This record gives sequence, C-alpha cells and structure tokens, in this order.
Amino acid sequence: MRKTAIEQNGCAFVTGATGGLGKAFVYALAKRGYTLILTGRSEEKLCALKRELVEKYESLTVHTYAADLSDEGSRRAMTEAIRAAGLKIALLVNAAGADIQKAFAKYSQEKIAFQCRVNFEAAASLCRFSIENRAERLEIINVSSVSGIYPMPYFAIYSATKGALTSFSVALREELKGKNAAVTAILPGAMPTREDIKAQIKGQGLWGKLAAKSPEWVAEYSLRAVRKNKRKAIPGFWNKVMRVSTACIPASWKLHFIARRWSRISKDAF
Repeated sequence: MRKTAIEQNGCAFVTGATGGLGKAFVYALAKRGYTLILTGRSEEKLCALKRELVEKYESLTVHTYAADLSDEGSRRAMTEAIRAAGLKIALLVNAAGADIQKAFAKYSQEKIAFQCRVNFEAAASLCRFSIENRAERLEIINVSSVSGIYPMPYFAIYSATKGALTSFSVALREELKGKNAAVTAILPGAMPTREDIKAQIKGQGLWGKLAAKSPEWVAEYSLRAVRKNKRKAIPGFWNKVMRVSTACIPASWKLHFIARRWSRISKDAF
C-alpha cells in the first residue's frame, strides 16, 4: 500500500490511547495531521476511537493494535506487526499507566508485576522499539507524574515506577544527544479524567482546583515541551509552586503528611 507523505515522515505512536490523557494526545496529534498508531487493551474501544477520528478528520490514517502492555508476548506481537507494516516512529507518547493505590501489604505478587511492567518496563521497551524503528527525527514523551518526585506511602509502587521513568527519560535524552532526537519526561499533577479522580480533586478544595489541569491542556503542553527537547516538564504553575515550596521540607514531615492523607484512599487498577 502506498504511504502518504506524512506517513513516510513517520507516525505518532500513542499508548493508553483510549484513556483520558491518551485520547487527548490522540486528538491533538490528529489535528496536526500525524498518521497515528494507537494501542490500548480493548479492541472494541480502539475501533470506536478510530471511527470517531476518521469521521472528524477524513484524510487521517489510523492504525490500531490491541495489546496488553504488561505482557511481553503481547507487546512483541504488536511491535512486530508495526514493523511488518513498515511504519516508522516520529513521535512516541507513553501515556499508558496503572494507578493502583493502596497499602503495599494488600498487593498480590501479580499486581506488583503488573504495575511495574505497565508503568516502567513497557515504556522503556517501546522507547527501544521506537529508536530501532525511528523516522529521520524522533521525539519521545514519557508521561511520568509529580507523584514520582517523592516517595509516597500507600502509593509506593506508583511513585517508585514514575520516579524511575523520569530518571530513565533524563538519562536516555543524554544518550540521544546529537542524534536528531528529543526525550521529555512530563510530570503532571491531577487531571479530571475519571470520576474517582474528579472526587479526589474536589476533596482537595481550593488547592485541587488550582493545581488540576485538563488532559487536553496537558497534551498540548507536552507536545510543546518535547519540541523544545526539555528534560523534564511540570504542567501548570501551581504544580511547579508545589515542587519548589516543598523541596526544603524535611523528608520525615513529607512522608508523615503523605501517609496520613493517602492512607484514606484505596483503589485498584482500572
């Protein structure tokens, strides 16, 4: 099949494409005319998203691949299909994530592996795949979190995996210097994507209202940040204020505050 001019220049590959932030990236990239490679766990949701996109953007080319990113075999099948289709990656957005939140003692071994694989292993694996199958220029956005800045009791694995993803992204950016590539770790705060998250934001009162940013806003901010090849970027003024204002607070105080607050919330992966 003959490729479009945009497809020859590379595609935008988005993980977690049917989720709140992932879908915001998808529409931001569709508006820019990218050929899209979309993945998520549900074939049904991916097909519905593709229909929405081609109805709105008639000339848009969309490739969908259902995959379980926590499963190495499923990831391999997806990447081999992309490779076989001759698609090159110009932009990778690792937006998929698992935000399990509960006391570590309540985890099963399976849930430990699941969250680590989705939040870090899959992102690193797809970075490697994208480097091997890159277009002339490659941009990578790894969606981390402000939750990865400090250790977070009752959110321990999530914060650890997001911290690891930030560290990995910064190191990878250095390795790719001078190779026509950009890597940016995005550290968003809360985004009103699901009803449980909206309830948490509301429970934070004025601070939650000030710090929260829509997924559409975060997606646009992220695309500008990677174009500038920023190492790390925290979307939103008040999230930046929080980062600076808490830097000098003793770790024991921060841990106590986080533990007291987050011990009241328990939720599993969606």
